[in-house]
Order: sequence, then C-alpha cells, then structure tokens
Amino acid sequence: MNRSTASRAIDSRGDLLGSVLQRVSRSFYLSLRILPRDLREPVGLAYLLARAADTVADTRLVPRAERLHHLETFRRAYAGDAVAVSAVAEACVPHQAHDAERILLTRVEDALELVATLPPHDRAEVRAVLDTITSGMSFDLTRFPGETAAELTALDTLGELDHYTYLVAGCVGEFWTALHLAHRPRLAHWDPIAMRARGVRFGKALQMTNVLRDVATDLRHGRCYLPAQELEHHGLLPEDLLDPAKTKRARPLVARLIGLALEHYEVAWSYTLAIPRREVRTRWSCAWPLMIGLGTLARLAEHPDPVAAVSPIKLTRAAVYGILGRSTITIWSNGALRRDAARLRRRIAG
Repeated sequence: MNRSTASRAIDSRGDLLGSVLQRVSRSFYLSLRILPRDLREPVGLAYLLARAADTVADTRLVPRAERLHHLETFRRAYAGDAVAVSAVAEACVPHQAHDAERILLTRVEDALELVATLPPHDRAEVRAVLDTITSGMSFDLTRFPGETAAELTALDTLGELDHYTYLVAGCVGEFWTALHLAHRPRLAHWDPIAMRARGVRFGKALQMTNVLRDVATDLRHGRCYLPAQELEHHGLLPEDLLDPAKTKRARPLVARLIGLALEHYEVAWSYTLAIPRREVRTRWSCAWPLMIGLGTLARLAEHPDPVAAVSPIKLTRAAVYGILGRSTITIWSNGALRRDAARLRRRIAG
C-alpha cells in the first residue's frame, strides 16, 4: 500500500467509525466509544455493515423481491465475494428520508475495504456475524410478506421467536465474546463455550426488549412477533391486536414475554459481572445496554396496554443520562450493579 492509499484508508476509517457511525446510531456509539481501542474497529465495522443491510431491508418503496436480492448481494459481499454493491446504493439511496442512511449506503464499499484489512481472526468473525444477521433480515422479509396492517402475519411459536432473536441479535453476543477473548488477556480465564452461550442470551435479552417495545408499530407494518399459538391461548387472533377494544386481552402474554426477557437478562448480568473490574471499559459497554433495556422493560410492565401504544415505549433521554452518570460509581462494584438491576426487576414484577 503506497502512502496516498494508506492516507485514504486512515481518513476513511476515522470518518466511518466517527461521524458516520455517530449519525446512524447515537446509542450504540456511546458503547463503541467506551470500548478498548483494539475492539472499536471490528465491532464498529460490523455494526455499520449490519445497519446498511437493515436500511435496505426497511426501504419499503423498493419492491420486496428486489430488497431480498439486494440483501443477498450484501451477504455475498460481506463474505468476501467479489460482487459489486454500488447497484444496491443506487436503488435504495433515493428513497431514504435521512441523510445519515443515504451516506451510509454510499460508504459500504469503503467499509468492506476496511474489513479486508482486519487481522484474519477479526475479519473472519465480522464476516460470520454479518452472514447470520443478513440471513435474519431475509428471514424477516420472507416471513412477513406484507407492509401494512391489512397484510398482517404472525410468527407461529415461541420457538420461532427465539430463532429470530438469535439471528438478528443473539449471534452478536457470540461475536462480541469471540473478539474479547482474542483481544483482552484478562479474560483468559473465561470458558469460551459457556461465555459464548451467555453472550447469545445477552443479545436475545436486548432483542426481546426491542420486540416488546415496538409491537404496536410492527403491527401497523404487517408484522406480529407475538406468536399466534400463544395468542390463541388468550382467545385472540393476530388481527385482533389491531382492535383497541381487544388489545388488553394480550396483556398476560406480554407479561409472559417480559418474564422470558428477564430470564435472558439474568444470564446477561452474569456475563457482565464476570468481566474483571480492571476491564472497566468493557464492563461499561455491557452494563449500559442492560440497564437501559431493563428500564425499558419496567416502562413496558407499567404501561396499561403496550400493544395499543401510539408510539414506542422507551426511556427519556434524561433517564439514559442518569444511568450513564450513576454507572461511573456503580461500575466498580458487582454488588452495586446487582442492586440497581434488582431495583428495576422489582418495578417490572410490580
């Protein structure tokens, strides 16, 4: 690599992992910036490329069959195949409402070039997790063939919901664990198999929270992640969730799914507390999403009818900043972190 090429690569890396990443994900950017330096590049690039694929999957003005084709193009490019991705940007960029998404789609080739320069282990892990995530997006587009409430389709079983949460988030926990084991010598005592399994539960906890937070919005877009078999136990069909007079009957099912999410959170906390205190940056990057996720679950549990919520139920910015501020003290103490988590669990239990 000559000097000018190297300079362009450095500029591209700083821009992509700085301003571009910050604009497309303010919340994740917080966790990324606090990570140890040697982990920021592989994690950041994986996030950017996954977010680009998600942007394509969500571009509803592009026909579904074309989006599936574009996702397959991305999947192959992410795996290292020599396929052109510029056509994907040309098809999807004009339909983006936000500048950040437009910029991201035009920078996919730059991100791929940076992935190719990663150390072999990191590169293999980035490619593996992106393969699973893009497969999950294709599953989502295929499983839910409509775009509106009139075309509503539901998952069938809790097992199918669990599979979906693995494809789009649980696999990230495996990826996160593999990278930390490779880069952080203080984690040499970890059992790789056990901690990867805990990492999967970590990702599933956060994705279950997203599913429950966004249930009303997803229904309006033709997707019901509340399994049809579970709804049937409560005398409901998926389309009944569109009727405000019937949505409260789904409250016991929502409570059960919150309980399943909490089981994942318990494992996720054991993962976080297994991180040595001297790895404070990694502890922060794990504790923050868990506290924010538990706070969101608490708001869901306190809402009288989350299925009928007009807008997604989430924490206020002030509440998030409060979590970040308090963590500067509690991050050093497993006991303090446990107490904060227990306080939120009590709110969820009512």
